[in-house]
Amino acid sequence: MEQKNKIALVTGGSRGLGKDMALRLAEKGIDVILTYNNQVQDAQAVVAQIQQTGQKAATLKLNTGDLKSFGSFVTQLQDVLHKTFDTTYFDYLVNNAGIGGYTPIADVSEDMFDELLNIHFKGVYFLTQKLLLLMNDGGGIINVSSGLTRISVPGSSVYASMKGAIEIFTRYLAKELGARSIRANIIAPGAIMTDFGGGHLRNDEQLQQFISNVTALGRPGVAEDIGGVVAFLCTEDARWVNGQRIEISGGMQL
Repeated sequence: MEQKNKIALVTGGSRGLGKDMALRLAEKGIDVILTYNNQVQDAQAVVAQIQQTGQKAATLKLNTGDLKSFGSFVTQLQDVLHKTFDTTYFDYLVNNAGIGGYTPIADVSEDMFDELLNIHFKGVYFLTQKLLLLMNDGGGIINVSSGLTRISVPGSSVYASMKGAIEIFTRYLAKELGARSIRANIIAPGAIMTDFGGGHLRNDEQLQQFISNVTALGRPGVAEDIGGVVAFLCTEDARWVNGQRIEISGGMQL
């Protein structure tokens, strides 16, 4: 019987870090389902790029902050798994989708707090809960944190707090899913130049210089610095890496 490729689901895979993760997973021989919120053309372009490598790929719309939509998303995912990949289950979940938020504590509104809570913590928690039913034993979960859980930068209290919650959630996933041989790890990118947060870092030369000065490798990160680590965590080479926070920052604020 022909051995099927492993399949990874990457949320927020249409651009930035998620796009690089999707492409690097495909390089490892892993098929990819990626989600997008608004950028359908970008997502389709990533799918086409993956298909050119000979791997299978598909895309689905998902707003990770809209918890009421998760039931219909799971139904659509089951349909795609069946029609595109001729299977019922997938192997790796990469909870990457997110937005930025830069507001001093004194100015944080409840609406902003709730939006970041739903996207970065509550959404990740309950989407993962639902998707565990569709995951193969022996697979893996990769969550995405931030260097901001280790280094406190004014204006990032809400975002960083949600990421801190996800770091703890990841350790609990590793513990509770061990019986299914599902590993759970979390990556913590440092300052990365993408369009994340409205291009917050990419558009600010002074901030780039500051980041370069406090980073051992002397520059801000780019998306291509991150995806390969996620791809590695979805291989047999990483079979004994579990419950870990892996910072990918070039050595920031050591």
